[in-house]
Amino acid sequence: MEPIIRKAKPEDKPFIEEIAKLTWEGEDYLARVFDSWVEDGNLYVLELEGKVIGTAKLTLLPDKVGWLEGLRVHPDYRGRGFGRIVHNFMIQKGRELAEKSIINALEFSTYFLNKESIAMAKKDGFKIVKRYYIMGKAVEEIKPSKPSDSTIASLEELEYEEYIPVGWKFVHKVPEALDWLKEKAIIKECGGTKFMMPKDSESAFVPFHLSKPYVKQLLPCMAQEALKANQKYLEIMVPEERKKLLEPLRELGFEVWDNCKEPNVLVFRKELKF
Repeated sequence: MEPIIRKAKPEDKPFIEEIAKLTWEGEDYLARVFDSWVEDGNLYVLELEGKVIGTAKLTLLPDKVGWLEGLRVHPDYRGRGFGRIVHNFMIQKGRELAEKSIINALEFSTYFLNKESIAMAKKDGFKIVKRYYIMGKAVEEIKPSKPSDSTIASLEELEYEEYIPVGWKFVHKVPEALDWLKEKAIIKECGGTKFMMPKDSESAFVPFHLSKPYVKQLLPCMAQEALKANQKYLEIMVPEERKKLLEPLRELGFEVWDNCKEPNVLVFRKELKF
């Protein structure tokens, strides 16, 4: 029987939970966000003989970007071309949205070790447009403190250029991004310093400013939020052009994943103009 790709339905959740348990040593965020992703739309599943064995999501971001995320294949079915089937389907969906002028490009991010996804993307014309270092620090090393709820009034509060990291999404720093952040991000304050987290995906923390003193002040509050989400590590994204911050952040106990010397998170883009 040939696999089919269709929109996800609420009753698919047990299959998604199974895939999540078998991904990233059981720490995959997919099951946690499944309900909100179904509601948001453009979440698809790959079904084979009545069993959901894969997923993928296309999320609309500011500046007419179609963001690809949540591409998964059940471990028992990997190496059989199913990832490529889903990938091709999502590119076609992107083209359909581009023809309607809803988006003008597809983008996604991935870890540098995800060689299969990177190879597929490059073959299909995606190009690297931004690179980051992802750094982590164990939550158990920090005494937690409760943050207060906060807001964002202007994009100028954010010390990021071109792209704003929100978890593993990277949002263009354009005027409409402000309303998007107000809707999609959780913003917290800690003694005059601010950070944010995505509402509906994996949670890398986003300090409004990147400096050793600023991040140090945020640590107790970020630790509190990490504990609430059952996360073992605080993770933050450092843009490649801010590489000089790596050493000061190491002094706070952060380490670059896999001790990489080069950026380990890659943002890809494929233009879709008609």
